[in-house]
Amino acid sequence: MRWALISSSLILLSSTTRAAVFRKFEELPTVSFDYIIVGAGNAGNVLANRLSENPAVSVLVVEAGPSDEDVLPAIAPFLALGLANTIYDWNYTTVPQNGVDNRAIPYNRGRLLGGSSTANIHMHQYGSADDYDKLAAITGDSEWAWKRMKKYVHKHERFIKPAEVADGTAKGYIEEDRGTDGMVPISLSTYRKPFDDLVLSVTRELPEDFPFNPDTSGGDNTLGLGWVRQSIANGTRQSSSTTYLRSAASRPNLFVLIETQVLKLLPTGNSGGKPAFRGVLLSSTNPSPNYVLAKREVILSAGSIGTPQLLLLSGIGPKEDLEQLNIPTLVNSPSVGHNFSDHIFVPYWYEVKGLDTLDDTFRQPDLMQAAIGEWMASRTGLIANGYSSQIGFFRFPSNTSIFDSTPDPSSGPKAAHWEMMFCNFWLARPLPVPDSGTYITLMTSLTSPVSRGFVKLASINPLDEPIIDPRYLTADYDKKAMREALRVLKRFASSKTFSEYIVGAVGSSGSEEDEPVDEHIRKNLGTTFHGVGTGAISPDNAAWGVVDSRLRVKGADGLRIVDASIWPFVPSAHTQGPTYLIAERAADIIIDEYQPISLHSILRFARNVWNSASFNFWGSSTSDIHVEL
Repeated sequence: MRWALISSSLILLSSTTRAAVFRKFEELPTVSFDYIIVGAGNAGNVLANRLSENPAVSVLVVEAGPSDEDVLPAIAPFLALGLANTIYDWNYTTVPQNGVDNRAIPYNRGRLLGGSSTANIHMHQYGSADDYDKLAAITGDSEWAWKRMKKYVHKHERFIKPAEVADGTAKGYIEEDRGTDGMVPISLSTYRKPFDDLVLSVTRELPEDFPFNPDTSGGDNTLGLGWVRQSIANGTRQSSSTTYLRSAASRPNLFVLIETQVLKLLPTGNSGGKPAFRGVLLSSTNPSPNYVLAKREVILSAGSIGTPQLLLLSGIGPKEDLEQLNIPTLVNSPSVGHNFSDHIFVPYWYEVKGLDTLDDTFRQPDLMQAAIGEWMASRTGLIANGYSSQIGFFRFPSNTSIFDSTPDPSSGPKAAHWEMMFCNFWLARPLPVPDSGTYITLMTSLTSPVSRGFVKLASINPLDEPIIDPRYLTADYDKKAMREALRVLKRFASSKTFSEYIVGAVGSSGSEEDEPVDEHIRKNLGTTFHGVGTGAISPDNAAWGVVDSRLRVKGADGLRIVDASIWPFVPSAHTQGPTYLIAERAADIIIDEYQPISLHSILRFARNVWNSASFNFWGSSTSDIHVEL
């Protein structure tokens, strides 16, 4: 296997040491904290940083996995896939999927500091403005609209301008849209390949099908093909751990407990007629249970699989599901674990000649070792970058036949229906890498899918993997949309630009007939691990949904969810960026709720009401504002 070399070389070197990181419950100085954050991942570390800015409050972050320090695939960008199926991965697997020949799909999730921001493939967008405007429309809260949310891009992002012009016709970014003083460095690829020039050349040859996008970050400028943004700087991964958490490490009011799994939430009485959940039961090697208590609230940031699992184990979820396992229903919340939505992808492979690819680097350990050696010495070269230097987001024409029976599922005209990625090597699961030959991989992904699945408990044992059933391709639209996207991809491969290099399609890649294409989809479909929806946000008074517009768990007190699970639909982007923005806004919401009353808070409330009116919403009221006197 191509990743065997990577997986067997996990230990690297020491990076910055963090203070106040504990491996044992007994090491904690207290069991009571103002805030307890479950999960030191994409969102959890944002909250850890922002909430601990106030030295008067104490913050505990609990992470099931180990530290990300000294872990080669967690630091070296191109080796990221080496984390899969190790102790740094939750190693989830879906149930067999009827739509893909009854295959069970591996579902990798980061299980270490930084969570999946430490284990993903670095791609960084925010989604379209329409995604956020749809979120505002669903919740009735205009603060979720793009015009309000885009300020968090500048708070979050520190864009690193490329040292050279990215393309002969454009510099690869729109300067006014980029953040320069934020927390996470974002960059373009620094390892340029002839393949990159060919990909961009197609935007000039076929501009109507594949228009060039000077900045693929999202917002008002999502569609088209251009340079991908990466959470990489100085040749190393930039995760929520290496940025948000590390920059707050010296704060005496921030505590991080690793290698400790949260087993369930503990009820702590009632407040306002609702059960409160300010206790957290932790895994322990001792006979007596370990638990911690939150004076203000517990915040779940365990992700779209871990968060619903914890809610269900704690008696918060659909009554009928809980009763099947004899779990007392403390909060009957029918939406918990349901509405699971995810991006799916399908690769096409083409054998090429006369084009430098990376296939031999994967086949020959000495070449990979040389690349790793260059990275170790200078943080440059192949290993200092991600897998794809370009990315494209596209829409189907409104008169496409796939919309004859299904309304357009996208958030709006700025949101993509599908995505395209490009690799100058054979990239595939589950098919093995060919022993010889040179290849390119072109991939499509549905960014606005219709299929919905669920996450349920398999047992009452918190250490058992939950049932994950995404129900891929159960919606007829998804089958037709993937087929149509692959046809557009074939036009890309058939361009004059690539015609002198492509020898032929591999297997059914590029077939014109529906049945071979559908068979190819069933056999090769995979996930991009962008699951959302299992803790969905909804209007405050709606019977559906798990959290209200301020991310508080409905029917409970002292409990909030801040992670990708709150999205009621999957945004049209890799979900790392949208989750960062959600977490930044959540931090502001939480801080605002615990601020003493002041002229500032009165003015903020007045502004919110005015914004809601101008956005045609009147969902806010004074009862939504918590004031601490």
